[in-house]
Amino acid sequence: MFGLGVPELLIILVIGLVLFGPGKLPDVGKALGKSIKEFKNANKEDEPKNITEDAKLIADAGAAEKR
Repeated sequence: MFGLGVPELLIILVIGLVLFGPGKLPDVGKALGKSIKEFKNANKEDEPKNITEDAKLIADAGAAEKR
């Protein structure tokens, strides 16, 4: 996981507590998790469309060159 061990994660947690306080930290984590999930879903949805569109363009270009 990006070379982060337990000590590094604890330091990040302490810094988060200092910056956001214990009351807001769960909200910040929840918002961050939702953002990451939406980003991953957007990447999954976008990738297959681009691959099929690119494949069609390549096939059309190949057919045009053969003529």
